[in-house]
Amino acid sequence: MSSNPPVNPALVEWNGHHGLPRFDLVKDEDFAPAFDAALSAHEGEIEAIANNPEAPSFANTVVALETAGDELSRVSALFWGKAGAHTNETIQGLEREMAPKLSRHYSKIGMNAALFSRIDTLWEKRADLGLTLEQERVLERHWKGFVRAGAKLPKPQQERLADINEKLAGLGAKFGQNVLADEKNWSLKLSDEAELEGLPEMLRDAMAAAARERGEADGYAVTLSRSIIEPFLTFSTRRDLREQAFKAWVARGANEGETNNLGVVRETLALRAEKASLLGYDSFAALKLDNTMAKTPDAVNTLLRQVWEKARAKALEEEASLGRLIAEEGKNHEVMPWDWRHYAEKLRQRMFDFSETELKPYLQLEKIIEACFDVAERLFGIKAVEVKGIEAYHPDVRVFEIRDKDGALKALFLGDYFARASKRSGAWMNSFQSQHKLTLKNGKQGELPIIYNVCNFAKPAEGKPALLSLDDARTLFHEFGHALHGMLSDVTYPSVSGTGVARDFVELPSQLYEHWLTVPEILERYAVHYETGKSMPKALLDKVLAARTFNAGFATVEFTSSALVDMAFHTRGAVEDPMAVQKQVLDEIGMPASIVMRHATPHFQHVFAGDGYSAGYYSYMWSEVLDADAFSAFEETGNVFDPVMARKLKNNIYSVGGSIDPEDTYKAFRGKLPDPQAMLKKKGLAMVEELAGSDA
Repeated sequence: MSSNPPVNPALVEWNGHHGLPRFDLVKDEDFAPAFDAALSAHEGEIEAIANNPEAPSFANTVVALETAGDELSRVSALFWGKAGAHTNETIQGLEREMAPKLSRHYSKIGMNAALFSRIDTLWEKRADLGLTLEQERVLERHWKGFVRAGAKLPKPQQERLADINEKLAGLGAKFGQNVLADEKNWSLKLSDEAELEGLPEMLRDAMAAAARERGEADGYAVTLSRSIIEPFLTFSTRRDLREQAFKAWVARGANEGETNNLGVVRETLALRAEKASLLGYDSFAALKLDNTMAKTPDAVNTLLRQVWEKARAKALEEEASLGRLIAEEGKNHEVMPWDWRHYAEKLRQRMFDFSETELKPYLQLEKIIEACFDVAERLFGIKAVEVKGIEAYHPDVRVFEIRDKDGALKALFLGDYFARASKRSGAWMNSFQSQHKLTLKNGKQGELPIIYNVCNFAKPAEGKPALLSLDDARTLFHEFGHALHGMLSDVTYPSVSGTGVARDFVELPSQLYEHWLTVPEILERYAVHYETGKSMPKALLDKVLAARTFNAGFATVEFTSSALVDMAFHTRGAVEDPMAVQKQVLDEIGMPASIVMRHATPHFQHVFAGDGYSAGYYSYMWSEVLDADAFSAFEETGNVFDPVMARKLKNNIYSVGGSIDPEDTYKAFRGKLPDPQAMLKKKGLAMVEELAGSDA
């Protein structure tokens, strides 16, 4: 009789609404035994594939791998979803245990000699197998995955690589938990009116709600959630409080004690460099970029440096303008990072005659969600229908059915919009289940995509609407663009479904979708005042559109400096003092003292809380080159909802996942690859004369 605790079937048998997991039946303590059982089952499936006495075929090897590990995928999806969006000490403890354990599990698969022999045999004779283009891509993905996992290395080096991967997984989990702890443990309580000077009522309401969530009976809390800290830095007239809050924000992961991340970064960089060397690459950046559109660190740095020079020049002009405002107020201090947002808002009001406080009443969360859905319906013919009364992983999470024009169910979408202490910062898209058309071992053919978005907007006071900044609204559109990439997927194989594309292509669908937020007819319809219901006045709308490139130097310097530091870390190898390297890079490029990196090293979660964007933070800009050009394709037709272009966009970008090479699929949509000038023009960083002389 087994002594193992029983597995909760709700973790692997999803029989909720249209196959949604029954989140209400899952307890934190259920995950550990479920992981054990799922890992054991997956090991058995892998051994059966590897030791199959029949000659290797695409069906008995590649397809078998594609459908293996279904239970593990389900347990993992539920667990990692909760670890990011609604964690606690129990989940965090298991996260620290499972991250290295899962790494070891997948390393063992990647180094299974019998299994790789079957894949390698198919790879060598791929031209004679009669494969479709998608099957060729799937086979290539598996073969390269095994090679990157060390399948061709001698046994001692394989074992060392597995050890490295296991350690990196644990370090990534620790890095993210340290940042979350610093965010959770810091707040600045304000009470008297003098401390609240300059803060609009909407921000005060959000800060009061944050104080209540943190157990305060009264008062207001400045937290390190971006949806509170950024508007506080924008509107507070108390420079001393802005400085205090800003320094706490940028110190995440760099404080003294257990949550300090510098040791984690140091060890991570050393292990990544060693991993790259074992696999025959000059640097970890070269390893990561080998399977991307950019292909080499030189190509990435060329783009970043090209943009940096223009962005820095623009930012210095902006800084000078802010300095003049400070002098006008009779003050003599330099523009410091905790001053920038405050005076930039004043400058915007002067230049464009509107303020963020004037705009925010027109940007209701509910209406912006409706706008997201309306754009999707007009472009892609899908409709979102909210389903009430379904319990998700948190009471704030909402469930929507995504249906086509004939009413057929195409996907389930979950929206988790509000900040809370149990959620890591930022915004992201993920899937509980990806679309595919294969037959699973339970006999079910294909699966419905179950996609979710997580954001961190400030939760309003009871009975009041959630109001967004323009940046918040863009974030909502951005993440829904990712969601559409998952929900519109129409491929056969899971590994190339939805967002299973090159890292520097994955941001194209999301960044492109942002453009439709500021289409005038969308703002006219959905930017309505939360009290009067009236549309945003045309005069204000025109000002908003005119100000789209305002502060572009600042925003681009924030981003590009972070991307350059990321590339420097991952081309140099082991680093003894990460902060010294960060300083050296910023000194070399002439980083203005008035601006800081958008993500300083100790809290650069894109890069160090896992390796998803390591040597890959540049990809947002690479994709921005693509998205600026792609939206131009619609503008050139005279109709940003042009049905012919929308069909091409859906068929060549949103629905094909990784089943086609990204360069080929982009050219199928646009007819050519883009020139960076379109992106520079969108940002307001390129002059008309420059564009006229470009090769675009």
